[in-house]
Amino acid sequence: MVKLIVTVCVALVCAAGLSVGQEIPAYIKQCRRSDPQLPDCLKASLQHLRPYLSSGIPEIKLPSVEPFVMDQLSLQLTGGPQGYRINLKNMEVFGASNFTVRSLKLSEGNQPFEARLTIPKLLIHAKYTSSGVLIIIPASGSGDFDAVFDGVTADVKGLVSVSEKPTGMHLRVDKLDLNLSIKKPRLSVSKIFNNNRILTEATNLFLRENGHEVLRALQPQLQKKLSTEFTGIANQLLDNVPIHYFLQD
Repeated sequence: MVKLIVTVCVALVCAAGLSVGQEIPAYIKQCRRSDPQLPDCLKASLQHLRPYLSSGIPEIKLPSVEPFVMDQLSLQLTGGPQGYRINLKNMEVFGASNFTVRSLKLSEGNQPFEARLTIPKLLIHAKYTSSGVLIIIPASGSGDFDAVFDGVTADVKGLVSVSEKPTGMHLRVDKLDLNLSIKKPRLSVSKIFNNNRILTEATNLFLRENGHEVLRALQPQLQKKLSTEFTGIANQLLDNVPIHYFLQD
């Protein structure tokens, strides 16, 4: 998902400054600005990038998206002074490169570009710590957290600017907003409470029965962090690859 957004941003350029004669990298599928089916060509360019996003692009220091790594998220799941709170650290996200571009709206004037991507499944593994009371059971502990998100839709909206470098005109992502829709979240924990079976089962029962509520609590932080991370990855690509590699006259 990550590096897709990168290319989405590229795709939505309205500036030119093309030159000829340079060898186009294998991970770039060029489009012509005059193509009446330009949005379809740009969608195909995004699809072309998928294996490179999965493995990474060392020559421009673009890391692999498998797994995509985030630092941590924290959330309060129940209220009160003994409310149940969890922290997720060292998060690894798998499946982001297996995306399909469903729609693409090009940038016009000062309007942002828009794209919709779908991913069949995202897997998240993280280290988990919790504190407080869950239902009526003290639930402070630590262990492993796993999530399976089935049917993920990512709506992306962003603004880009153009700058000139010795290598040519380059894009930069100035703002990126991401909204996730997940059909079915499946959450679980393991190796917690010194493997206390009762506490582990109580926690997993809570996560199973309240998966969508937990996801709603998690989603604002998750989307904000992903937007920040995606912007950094996008700019890593765009700083190294000039516009004319993506679009030609």
